[in-house]
Amino acid sequence: MAKTRVVVVDDSALVRGLLTEIINKQPDMECVGAAADPYIAREMIRELNPDVITLDVEMPRMDGIDFLGKLMRLRPMPVVMVSTLTERGADVTLRALELGAIDFVAKPKIGVADGLKLLAHDITDKVRIAAKAHLRRPAAAPAVGAAPRPSSPPSAIGRLSTEKIIFIGASTGGTEATKEVLVNLPADCPAVVITQHMPPGFTKSYAARLDGLCKVRVAEARDGDRILPGHAYIAPGGFHLSVERSGANYIARVQDGEPVNRHKPSVEVLFKSAARVVGPNALGLMLTGMGADGATAMREMRDAGSYNLVQDEASCVVFGMPREAIAAGAANEVLPLTQIAPKLIERLRSTAGMSMNRV
Repeated sequence: MAKTRVVVVDDSALVRGLLTEIINKQPDMECVGAAADPYIAREMIRELNPDVITLDVEMPRMDGIDFLGKLMRLRPMPVVMVSTLTERGADVTLRALELGAIDFVAKPKIGVADGLKLLAHDITDKVRIAAKAHLRRPAAAPAVGAAPRPSSPPSAIGRLSTEKIIFIGASTGGTEATKEVLVNLPADCPAVVITQHMPPGFTKSYAARLDGLCKVRVAEARDGDRILPGHAYIAPGGFHLSVERSGANYIARVQDGEPVNRHKPSVEVLFKSAARVVGPNALGLMLTGMGADGATAMREMRDAGSYNLVQDEASCVVFGMPREAIAAGAANEVLPLTQIAPKLIERLRSTAGMSMNRV
């Protein structure tokens, strides 16, 4: 079988050497070139035609974001970003995902050599996923810190039971897919609870970014938060998020614990709590992502009476989690990403109408 051919782009000779070594140790991939800056990388990509590139965020002469923007316009290809675990690193990485990067690896600020060796499994996994991923052609790039607003503001849903909660699970490609859903939800929609596979240090920036774009308020979930309509809560990286009942209220439970399905946060943990605590008042969304995290629990949600929408293959960056949810019999409907928010609103309006008829 042909090996996945990778070009490494990083201004650090140490990092280039380590990434080359990590990649070349894999039987199914090889590092065909390593470039110290985007100008050298551009020539290498032309000459070597790699399947995937790893790209450092911060580099001299031209930073990784500028290079990524040009690359995605002129020669779209799978890119895995290598970024530092800093607040600025997180913001820039999210920008890279908006521009079409498939995924990212967060390298430590200190102890880079040992840190990268510990991340070897993660790095090679992400290169494999990127090699098979559907490339998403980004829209015209918005200014840094901005993102496209929905074409028309989402209209109100109407009187709804505060018992309703929307649950979202996503992984690779999910930062943009979740954004696409949330920016198209109106301010009066039910509470939204989200588990997106992300490492610690990135979810706070992600929540802040979404909060500036959406009608709903978006924040990283904190343990004990009341879960309120018109708000979205994102599982903090490195912690599991679930929903519990406290008297008449739903509250967020943010807890440490062992990884579930190799993930922390895990969609399985969130969706199991939806089945157990929210039952028929839950609406479940499974968006793009690698693996099977959350598929079994999403079936439990459906068995408990929830209504579940799953993203279709054509619009996914990676169809793993949605495919597994469909195979588990968890999906009520399978839809392109752009139709998920409108379908949710339609479903909620019809239940709001039914509630009004009972009054």
